Amino acid sequence: MNQSTITIVYFAVLVGVFYFLIIRPQQTRQRDAAALLASLAEGDRVVTAGGLFGTIRAIGGDVVDIEVADGIVVKVAKSAIAKKLET
Repeated sequence: MNQSTITIVYFAVLVGVFYFLIIRPQQTRQRDAAALLASLAEGDRVVTAGGLFGTIRAIGGDVVDIEVADGIVVKVAKSAIAKKLET
């Protein structure tokens, strides 16, 4: 093999490693986050990215009403929901 062929092979291996270590896991996380947001329903206990714990009271488009205490309802962006808790 000559030097240019080795360089091309090295570059191809580097791109492959980059894909499997960075791009593919990120796509999996995005898919999981989209599935979480699609599965939200009223009554689900959730945690926001800011650390608020609460129960979903209403979902309207990109906005979710979360009851964080008795009678205290806050509006958050749907994308701010980080995790659904087991009830």
